[in-house]
Amino acid sequence: MKNGMAKSNQQHIDLPRIARQTMIQEGFHPDIPDNVHQEAQKIDETTTIANSTARDLRQLLWSSIDNASSRDLDQIEFVSKQGDDFKVLIGIADVDAFTPKGSAIDEYASENTTSVYTGVRTFPMLPEELSTDKSSLVESEDRLAIVIEMLVSPSGDVTTLDVYRALVRNQAKLAYERIGSWFENNGPAPDEVSRVQNLEEQLHLQFEAAQYLGEARKKRGALRLQTDQASPVVDENYQILDLATDERNSARDLIENFMVAANGAMAEFLDKIGVASLRRVVKTPENWPRIQEIANELNDNLPATPDALALSEFLERRRAADPDRFPDLSLAIVKLLGPGDYVVRIPGQDSDGHFGLAVHRYTHSTAPNRRYADLIIQRLLKSSASGKASPYTVSELEQIANHCNDRESAARKVERKMRKVAAAVFMANRIGGEFKAIVTGVTPKGTFARIVKPPVDGMVVKREHGLKVGQKIQVKLLSTDPERGFIDFAAV
Repeated sequence: MKNGMAKSNQQHIDLPRIARQTMIQEGFHPDIPDNVHQEAQKIDETTTIANSTARDLRQLLWSSIDNASSRDLDQIEFVSKQGDDFKVLIGIADVDAFTPKGSAIDEYASENTTSVYTGVRTFPMLPEELSTDKSSLVESEDRLAIVIEMLVSPSGDVTTLDVYRALVRNQAKLAYERIGSWFENNGPAPDEVSRVQNLEEQLHLQFEAAQYLGEARKKRGALRLQTDQASPVVDENYQILDLATDERNSARDLIENFMVAANGAMAEFLDKIGVASLRRVVKTPENWPRIQEIANELNDNLPATPDALALSEFLERRRAADPDRFPDLSLAIVKLLGPGDYVVRIPGQDSDGHFGLAVHRYTHSTAPNRRYADLIIQRLLKSSASGKASPYTVSELEQIANHCNDRESAARKVERKMRKVAAAVFMANRIGGEFKAIVTGVTPKGTFARIVKPPVDGMVVKREHGLKVGQKIQVKLLSTDPERGFIDFAAV
């Protein structure tokens, strides 16, 4: 298929319009008001930084690793050796410094509570004057940050040392794909690494510390899932050029391990100073019997009571035995575990942990440009550090948690709908084609299958009787309806 042919059939599909309409249908406010933009434009970050009493840590060799296209940079990292241990510093963008509670920016952010990434258009929680500039940890600029300081042992144990405000400078904006490829292929360092003195050595320290964290997480039973959700690759005219999946690599694992450790450390620190705060929890799954059934169907077994380590080991066995179907197994497990929720943690009271991450204490604090809950954590931390009363009552925190849960659920619906729309547009030129597929669902609503390449989901509307979940089949593409995100197959 030539891109020119794809574009000719896409001209009548206004993807940004569909994305905006879907946002509105799910209760979002997709258009940032003028007064919010005006407030953001008036912010003088230079004066704010100059008047700050934050520690000056600009001399450290900070760097960030994110998607190549990301501009809303929330975190940077630095690691040093402390004997056999590693001192890990995670710098988080100090968004609260520019977004006071009750400001127009804060009011807008509190409505949507999250940035929504549709693939064809991003709907940011904060105006881009902030999220991609003044409060983003952009390369070669002085920025304010909240630093989470941890000690990581070779066994992967984490000791929270301190959390404090600092002045930082990102020395290198790096991308997952290039850094991951470099880590895994052991070749020469990419130009963006070699041009910064001592950065290659620094990244190897980060990689080593993250490996220790990852091994410890694996032993605890953290789940390594792979759902292979395809997102559209678009040009400047919003024409879909391809469908791409984010491949796991060493750089993504590094950041994941650091962020899980940092969010756990922040939760522990908030407990230590006695602050009521927001926690991120994934409860022990009520659907464990069905997870057991899936294991039995694959000639494996799981214990009668929920066990994160046993589930993790089962998943690793399946990853090795059948890598082609592992994404679909992962998707089934994700659905049965259920989504995470925000809850209020009151000091001294027991609370649920995060089953999927196999941690007892966990919060969201590492993405304040993108998530409102993370911004709330910054305010709670700062008020306690300055000896002031909490800016939120427990009742207000509960309302915020419930609203964040509602908006996060709505964001998943928007993103899922737009993946289907993009897939329907992309596949419109392939009607009549045949593809290898895997049956992903047999329900009263219909039988569903996923094409192996590209990973596109659709309904099997002909010759679907007798198909079973997990069965490998050949399908023929019958039709697509981009406006509704429908794709219909026939089993061949």
